[in-house]
Amino acid sequence: MNTTPTQTSSSKDRVIIFDTTMRDGEQSPGASMSHDEKIELAKIMEEMKVDVIEAGFPIASNGDFEAVRAVAQVITESTVCGLSRAAPADIERCAEAIRPAKRGRIHTFIATSPLHMKHKLLMEPEAVLESITGSVTLARNLCGDVEWSAEDATRSERDFLRRAVEAAIKAGAGTINLPDTVGYAYPTQYAAMFRDLIENVPGADTVVFSTHCHNDLGLAVANSLEGVMGGARQIECAINGIGERAGNAAFEEIVMAIRTRSDALGVHTGIAPEHIMRASRYVSAITGFPVQYNKAIVGKNAFAHEAGIHQDGMLKNRETYEIMRPEDVGQGATNLVMGKHSGRAAFRDKLKGLGYELGQNALNDAFVKFKELADKKKLVYDDDIIALVDDALAHTADRIQVARLRVVAGTEGPQSAELTVTIDGVEKTASATGDGPVDAVFNAIRMVVPHTAALRLFQVHAVTEGTDAQAQVSVRLEENDRIASGQAADTDTLVASAKAYIGALNNLMARREKSAPDAVAANG
Repeated sequence: MNTTPTQTSSSKDRVIIFDTTMRDGEQSPGASMSHDEKIELAKIMEEMKVDVIEAGFPIASNGDFEAVRAVAQVITESTVCGLSRAAPADIERCAEAIRPAKRGRIHTFIATSPLHMKHKLLMEPEAVLESITGSVTLARNLCGDVEWSAEDATRSERDFLRRAVEAAIKAGAGTINLPDTVGYAYPTQYAAMFRDLIENVPGADTVVFSTHCHNDLGLAVANSLEGVMGGARQIECAINGIGERAGNAAFEEIVMAIRTRSDALGVHTGIAPEHIMRASRYVSAITGFPVQYNKAIVGKNAFAHEAGIHQDGMLKNRETYEIMRPEDVGQGATNLVMGKHSGRAAFRDKLKGLGYELGQNALNDAFVKFKELADKKKLVYDDDIIALVDDALAHTADRIQVARLRVVAGTEGPQSAELTVTIDGVEKTASATGDGPVDAVFNAIRMVVPHTAALRLFQVHAVTEGTDAQAQVSVRLEENDRIASGQAADTDTLVASAKAYIGALNNLMARREKSAPDAVAANG
């Protein structure tokens, strides 16, 4: 297992990218990821050359422990990190989960703000300092790479924060994280906090300081970059900005801001940005969280130009209105070249251009679905292919899958649906009526897969233009304070609706399996 990655003079301008999509990102209500999905995402991150992958919170549940351990077993280049509270049981469980990793890290934390110490921890400041020393010492004895976080650092009293950081450094922490846990900080204030601690805490020059910013005021990316200007050399972020409440600093925005404005920031990362779109789409597919069209870097419209003046400028010189190239992040340009006569080689090349590298079996399955779609649609857009592949990747391993659906709709009710699903490979059929065809479909699902979850969101949008466009449906279910989402695409809106609902049920089952009485919200 590796030793602490302290910055050297030769690497002082290198920013470590610490991805917390699988830990803090998964804490988003409904964003639960399965064991296999975490492994696949970790592989994508390693291809993207992510420095540190925070794979989960091992003490939260057996499912989380096994997922972190599995990621630690397959990842060889990136550091695999697990989170723990400042309790011996947490730290020991985390150490066990990351033990197979070639490069492992224990990330332990405790709150340092007066508000958290008084009302959450019920601890006096001196007791918190003792806990920092004890927890970091234990972690350091179990792992050569230890990160310590001061939860709610931006609302902590500065004198006490200095003492806490000093205690963590003396106990052996190699990375010091100062989170803006509630998204309260203002950029200049956040940078000033790093400068103060780096200048005034003994031993600060021997460790890496890290940012971890939440987006409650829309300042997470700005705060993270200002933290770097203040001396931080690690940024914690999540793909698509997912995370608690309003989310984390967005991975793709951090990486491309540093890459595009290196002249202003004077730092660089080791990230391979051409995999960004692939990672973004995969996270959206497995969580069921759609990416807003105008989302920076990865949104559908991020490189789209409709205004005449803009189009004219682009035709003359693309730099008039684009500060990045879409191909730099794996964002392909929309075109109409694919159709029912396209062959497998052309399809594979198109997928590669869109950021997908599929294995042979997955490619074969996707090609069959593409041919089926091409027979239904006159024109197949890039967005159609993206939706098709994402849908296939998201639902391949689901325990419950839609086999057949027949719906009767129209002005003369009642509307009805006959649905057949496979549950662990066994077919089961049910018929139901409803107040409209979608209600009938969902009633049939409740009959074929009995459950008590309540429908909290049903959303439909067209992937492309035209009456033959694929419908992309998002469904969110809630059961006993557990929230799970599902997403699916099909040229038949009702089929997409059924698949999305079933997808949410699959995710809900996965969330049930990973839930545990002692699972807690972490420092994110």
